[in-house]
Amino acid sequence: MSARDLIQEALHSLEANKGRSLLTILGIVIGIASVIAMTSLIGGIQNSLVNSLGLNAARMVQIYSSQELSDSDVQKLQKLVPQIEQIGIVNSAYTEYKTGDKSYTVMAQGVDSDMLDAVGASKLVAGRTYTDVESKAGSRVALISRGGADQLCGNERDALGKTIKVSNGEVQIVGVIDGGSDSMGSLTLYMPRETISGLFGDENPSFPSVTALAAEGTDMDELCKTIESKVRAMKGIAEDDEYDSVSATSMKSAIDALNSFMGAFSLIMGAVASISLLVGGIGIMNMMLTSVTERIREIGIRRALGASRRDITSQFLAESSALCITGGILGVAIGYLLAWGLAFFAANSSIMSEFGASGTITPSFSLTTVLLAFAVSVGIGVIFGFYPARRAAKLDPVECLRYQ
Repeated sequence: MSARDLIQEALHSLEANKGRSLLTILGIVIGIASVIAMTSLIGGIQNSLVNSLGLNAARMVQIYSSQELSDSDVQKLQKLVPQIEQIGIVNSAYTEYKTGDKSYTVMAQGVDSDMLDAVGASKLVAGRTYTDVESKAGSRVALISRGGADQLCGNERDALGKTIKVSNGEVQIVGVIDGGSDSMGSLTLYMPRETISGLFGDENPSFPSVTALAAEGTDMDELCKTIESKVRAMKGIAEDDEYDSVSATSMKSAIDALNSFMGAFSLIMGAVASISLLVGGIGIMNMMLTSVTERIREIGIRRALGASRRDITSQFLAESSALCITGGILGVAIGYLLAWGLAFFAANSSIMSEFGASGTITPSFSLTTVLLAFAVSVGIGVIFGFYPARRAAKLDPVECLRYQ
């Protein structure tokens, strides 16, 4: 039989038993849809979490020293370590902000204008960033994340120009940035360091930390070791000192851990979904065995007219493959729609905010995953259809013709 004849026969067989064929491929459809939906959604969540850290998150280094680093120490460290592209002190302070019947915990980040890129706060969604002049003057201006703007005003545009009470003064929002990790009831504001000092003063001090941005292509592990060594030398801190300590941690390690966790989670979900594929394969084998029994006389007639065992095997394999291909196509389509539905639900609930992500979630569809899932469905059709096909091919033509 030609390939065209095999395809026509397979499609005719599916059309003759629409209800039974649909029920048979249900396991395949559920399995493929689950794999596509879950891997795409997990990939989207992973991208959302990474984006919430900022564009340069993988190149960021947080430096801690029990002996506080001054501005002169920071400038000296940048000269000693040429792999550092940007470095600066970031002040953090916390306060409460109430508006109407709502209350928010505000984390104020004191970041000079030249360090906004280093902390991932330079990608604007609306408005503008504050200038170097405003930084040095301690102007009462601030940037807010998209998630925070949505909480306060419902959208980014309405947040521009809004004033927020911070400690003993007010700041005006001049820009909305992409990313951020605002959960429900909390806001992150970026403002000049001088502004932080003026707002909080000595009675409510800020907590300084040093953030560095590594140059592209830098080995982050080696850089962290180098920074720790240089800071210890600058401050006279021995490596085995029991009282003073120095640490430099890269965000790359956190991102790698996140990717590893999400990869393992995706693998587990894929394994669970593959059970549906296995059940679907067993269902296809059962249907094909039933089909062989129902068509014994037809098989005898085909053999009497000159069909070989290979032709009979090919015919039943084509039918089982057609079932799985149909199931694969439906599964991919349903999985695509399901991924968008779950992403919409997750983005509009408080689930993602608990993980520190905000904004919309875009499912990450991988062509490799789709092709792999589709190939698996075809493979199931061949594997689980082979035994019924060989059984049909081995039937005695004479006994088939006598079968009632």
